Amino acid sequence: MDANGLESLPASELHDRAVRYAVHHGDLGFLWNLLKVIPAAEAASGHDNETANDLSRLSALLSDAIASGEGDLGEALRPIYVEYLRAHPDA
Repeated sequence: MDANGLESLPASELHDRAVRYAVHHGDLGFLWNLLKVIPAAEAASGHDNETANDLSRLSALLSDAIASGEGDLGEALRPIYVEYLRAHPDA
């Protein structure tokens, strides 16, 4: 899919494609990067209370990664998904 096509997709679809591709291809680097940026994305999307929890609990981060394509958080992470999917056009 070309860059314009990716930009037009909802954040939830970008998340699903990127995470599905990363899991299928064992791309732990992308998944780890996603986990690292979720606290900042939550803070940027107005979910400050989640940030403190995420920094102290890995289970919260894993849970967030699974649902990180929804709502304000999905929108805050949109650039991460688009960049990853551009690098992996077969995703």
